[in-house]
Amino acid sequence: MRIPLSWLREYAQVPAEATAEDVMAELVKVGLEEEDVHRPTDEISGPIVVGQVLSIVKEEQTNGKTINWCQVRVVPEGQEQTLTHEGIDPSGVQGIICGAHNFVVGDKVVVTLPGAVLPGDFKISARQTYGHLSAGMIASVRELGIGDDHDGILVLSRIGLDPELGTDAMELLGLYDQAAEINVTPDRSYAFSIRGVAREFAHATGTAYTDPASLVVVDEATAPGHPVVLADTAGIYGKDGCDRFVTRKVTNIDPSLPTPPWMASRLSLAGMRSISLVVDISNYVMLELGQPLHFYDADKLTGTITVRRASEGETLATLDGKTRKLNVEDLLITDESGAIGIAGVMGGASTEVSDATTTVLIEAAHFEPISIARSRRRHKLPSEASKRFERGVDWEIADEAAQRAVNLLVELAGGTATTEITDAGTAPAPVVIDLPAGFASALIGIDYTEDQIIWALEEIGASIDKSATGYLVTAPSWRPDLETKQDLTEEIARLVGYDKIPATLPTAPPGRGYSRVQSQRRRVVAALADSGLTEVLAYPFVTKAQNDTFGAPVTGEVPAVKLNNPMSSEFGFMRTSLLPGLLNIARRNHGRGFRDLALFESGLVFLPGETLGTASIPPLAIKPSDAELDALYAGLPHQPTHIAAVLTGHDSPVAAEHTPRVYDWADALDIAKLVSDILGVEVVVAQGTHQAFHPGRTAALSLRDGTQVGFAGELHPKLLAELDLPERTVAMEIDVDVLFDAAADVIVAKHISTFPISTQDVALVVEQGVVASDVLEALREGAGELLEDIALFDVYSGTGIEDGKKSLAFGLRFRATDRTLTADEASEARAGAVALAAERFGAVQR
Repeated sequence: MRIPLSWLREYAQVPAEATAEDVMAELVKVGLEEEDVHRPTDEISGPIVVGQVLSIVKEEQTNGKTINWCQVRVVPEGQEQTLTHEGIDPSGVQGIICGAHNFVVGDKVVVTLPGAVLPGDFKISARQTYGHLSAGMIASVRELGIGDDHDGILVLSRIGLDPELGTDAMELLGLYDQAAEINVTPDRSYAFSIRGVAREFAHATGTAYTDPASLVVVDEATAPGHPVVLADTAGIYGKDGCDRFVTRKVTNIDPSLPTPPWMASRLSLAGMRSISLVVDISNYVMLELGQPLHFYDADKLTGTITVRRASEGETLATLDGKTRKLNVEDLLITDESGAIGIAGVMGGASTEVSDATTTVLIEAAHFEPISIARSRRRHKLPSEASKRFERGVDWEIADEAAQRAVNLLVELAGGTATTEITDAGTAPAPVVIDLPAGFASALIGIDYTEDQIIWALEEIGASIDKSATGYLVTAPSWRPDLETKQDLTEEIARLVGYDKIPATLPTAPPGRGYSRVQSQRRRVVAALADSGLTEVLAYPFVTKAQNDTFGAPVTGEVPAVKLNNPMSSEFGFMRTSLLPGLLNIARRNHGRGFRDLALFESGLVFLPGETLGTASIPPLAIKPSDAELDALYAGLPHQPTHIAAVLTGHDSPVAAEHTPRVYDWADALDIAKLVSDILGVEVVVAQGTHQAFHPGRTAALSLRDGTQVGFAGELHPKLLAELDLPERTVAMEIDVDVLFDAAADVIVAKHISTFPISTQDVALVVEQGVVASDVLEALREGAGELLEDIALFDVYSGTGIEDGKKSLAFGLRFRATDRTLTADEASEARAGAVALAAERFGAVQR
């Protein structure tokens, strides 16, 4: 919100010498956030003065254009020119070339003399053009930065001004004004107006404040106004979409009259462009009082105005020239011809005020915020009006705002006010809040006195009654954000002063820290990063095809959470696997020249159960019951934590006398094993199958009890070709929550024996289809407790091995904890291992 200081001074006691920075410094004291400072003088500088056209000579040019060679007096007749910049004539009369034709001899105009600078860093100087030395420029409102009209120059008499020649036009047009810009948080909608900010400035400085609404005397109705029916039968959460609708009519408006410069200047400083006098008045009142208005061309209305919800399939041509398909939740303003506006968001083109409008019907309404917010988002139509309505507008201000608009239309547009007034609707019950006497002090940590509490609450406009336990506080109508005792406590702290709150460092409660799972997750993530992998964060939104491919080992439709309002219709599902996002990141980096990648992500996946969602949403402003909360939680999808990694390219950069190794399936498996080792959980590796992985290079990971953990291996060649990734790209994904549950609370290190190991190797010939990991497990089991470690170090098939068979070579390490093993003891354990492998798989020792 931008606040022109000249406007603010009308209602708050802002010192004449105060700058925008000074105003923001005061507003910060009451919790408003400073944003920026806006000064026209940062873009425009003089000399810019009032001049009078003495003569006009029209000269036709060879290009068909007719220009005016003008003599313009810029000082009162008989006085000397005191300005001395190069190009300024001492006689006080400037020769100026002008291409506009909307002025005549005798008109007073705004003249930018040599030395002036206009917006866009346009420097004015004396220059030779069209055969003359043109020493200055006769300015339009657009050139001065106070409007969009560039059809002709600004003639001062047409806006009711008759200043003395040589008058500083920048001061005359309000260009020395400045604006303080503040950030208004969503709960403080009243600060989207000069009215609200002036009140806050008075709070901050302890000075007097004049409510601009109190200066408006509302006419008494002498006859019913335009007929209005409030017919919302489908309010959101049972609340009527409109509970007040005020109309006023002004006739005999002169649509040709321009916006006065003081108003155009203020609107421009406030961040709104000047459009036309009637539209500018609507915006001016909204900025001043915080009540959005809508003006209809009364001659285009047909019959009764009805406020209702949209019907299925209904459309509306809005002011921006688009035809919009309406939703049944949209609150509409309609007449007998159909929809004429989306309430609080944008009006319809059929009743738009135009250059030919002479009779205006003013709408000042109060709409329910949720309806406006949903329509604004649904139709992607942000506006100054919707910004205020969806945060809450003062119900009581509608008639004053309408009257203020009537007064300005009469004063500036030559209109005639009628006293046919409509005021439909019912006032909401006032919000009464019970504030216990010691609540604010206990919450903030300051012993507020009763006088401080009453002063602060009365200062914001609340009325207070004493109760047996404290105070019954009636919130003011312009503060819809005040609903609880905590809200009132915040106001007390804010107005008494945040600087009065002592800075006390709280003592951390003992015995707390990361939870068991938090600690485990951090150890895992740190270990992966320390191993050279890069952690990334992917979007959780994926396509249906991606879920079906990565979400299950076999082909089929995977249950997934479908979004009602996705960012993209293509990515309309929540992920059931982390790999789609990781592969998208890998592909993007690969396309930008980064070919050697080792990426991982730790995040949630979303697995819907039998129940997803609830039949209805609990209403706002009412605490859900325990049963409702249980139903909401039951409707949430299961969200386990997964860890996934994707490796592509080489394991190291190319260097002299070093050949980097291409990542393979073993690297993906090693990452999965690293995670299990960090958590102290044994993972069983077996030959696996998964539709997203290579059919012969996939490992299935599980716990000893058979619980599935995940997969690791090389991705399917067809999938890699579709993604334009290298053929040998490998990946892994595990459900790390399963490992967290299986992990011990405390990992106890194994005893390190001081006795030497005994190493023996064994090579077994088995059928080609026997899985090496199964043979390894049989050897482990058969070797007994003396076996410390076992590893497969060679697989061979060829000369010396029968067709259809293969040789598996294993290294076995034996050690006792209490003695040095003899060779016979180690050989006996080895023999037991070979015997069990022979029994289970028909293994023959080579």
